[in-house]
Amino acid sequence: MNRHSIGIMVFLVLAATGCQSMYNATMENVFGYEKRELLTKSVAALREDQQEAQEEFKDAITQIKELYGFQGGELEDTYNRIKSAYEDAKAQAEVVNKRVANMEGIAKSMFAEWEGEIKQFTNPAFAADSRRQLAETRARYAQLSKSVRASEKSMPPVLKQLNDYVLYLKHNLNAASIGSLKGEAGSIQTQVEQLIQRMNASIAEADAFIQSMPKG
Repeated sequence: MNRHSIGIMVFLVLAATGCQSMYNATMENVFGYEKRELLTKSVAALREDQQEAQEEFKDAITQIKELYGFQGGELEDTYNRIKSAYEDAKAQAEVVNKRVANMEGIAKSMFAEWEGEIKQFTNPAFAADSRRQLAETRARYAQLSKSVRASEKSMPPVLKQLNDYVLYLKHNLNAASIGSLKGEAGSIQTQVEQLIQRMNASIAEADAFIQSMPKG
């Protein structure tokens, strides 16, 4: 069994228990993964988590739109689908939040280690080149982090709107109340579209950062 296969097995065990920091330490200390490899993997995973979050938020909007075409007894079923879509979006947002925290932690550790290792050079040219690479990588990461944080901060307001909408429907599940919520539904759709735009920007930054990292 190669290192990659073993790593996947360890990831599945530790991820199942929520031990991301333990997974990182195991990958680095036992299986020899460099911090830059861990960071690249974390950024790639965040990209996938954000793509999944996009789909969950889109599904919530789709379900809300269907509410305005309901017929008779379908009303409660449609409400249940909206509620489920909201809960899925909320759960995926929490996954993204955890992934962002993990990425930031790895990046902080990698940059600190890199700075320490530059001090070990006795060759001035090597040290200068390494400092240049560190500065460039830091700048690229700062751009990624800024975009990721903007996307992350856009999720709670949308979730709050969705929660209000779901709660109001729960207490007022009738045609008149649904009609009065059309304006709110339009506002939620606008917020989701803006969120998706920010997520797309963040995903693009993640792609660019991954491509910029040394392969090996």
